[in-house]
Amino acid sequence: MFKGWVLTCLVLIIILNSSVSKAQSFGFGCLGLVGGYVGYSYQVYKPSGLNTYIQMFNHLRKDSLQSSMKNFGKSSGYRVGLNFFRADLRGFILTAKGFYQDVSEGNNASLVSPLGTSNTNYDFNLRSWGIGFDLGTSLTYSLSWKVLDASLLFNSAQFTSTTNSIGGVTNVNNYKTDKQILGYTVGTGFILAVIGNYVSLEGFAGYTYLNVGSVKQDDGTYLTVDETSKTEMKNFIDAGGFNAVIQLNIGFPL
Repeated sequence: MFKGWVLTCLVLIIILNSSVSKAQSFGFGCLGLVGGYVGYSYQVYKPSGLNTYIQMFNHLRKDSLQSSMKNFGKSSGYRVGLNFFRADLRGFILTAKGFYQDVSEGNNASLVSPLGTSNTNYDFNLRSWGIGFDLGTSLTYSLSWKVLDASLLFNSAQFTSTTNSIGGVTNVNNYKTDKQILGYTVGTGFILAVIGNYVSLEGFAGYTYLNVGSVKQDDGTYLTVDETSKTEMKNFIDAGGFNAVIQLNIGFPL
């Protein structure tokens, strides 16, 4: 599936780039624009295994919970990247880009006993390197519609459990993927020119494919299906979901 998707992207880029080289003139400069961007990213995901683990956590402590651990599934963070080039093909705008994204989510629970209060914090972090393209068209002088925006992702995930026990003892367990995991995003969006073609506001909304089977500690210990089990969790995250990005672009003519 990934090979076919990557091949399709490459073919589109080659065909469009070839047509530019032969017959088109860029509206942004002799060769178009190059530049960077920074923005905010919101990512929905479905961590079935993690949320089952949390449900058991709450069940085992139901008689002492002051505040229960909430389920995971909505993360947010930042995205920074480069537009390798952005070219105006007489009404069609083609952008090739690369980026780094870091999104996270955290929840906590408090337990009360005759000896005092203890806290447990769970933190999820997803880091992604992406490379992709978008193809759009101008609607007005300042507004463009990104008809298709697609990227290939190289993901790494981390889950951290921190327990602050009564008496000031802190126990930290870090679990992470042992290799990068492929994923992708596909969607649509807009580009709003703020200062000509050189400063713009850009938005994206679409779907992210994401799947993380297992996470483990540096010593090889896997996160299990729950605290009472020795069975390795294999569905830490079993699906992605809605993804939205808003970013500020700064471009320079080539």
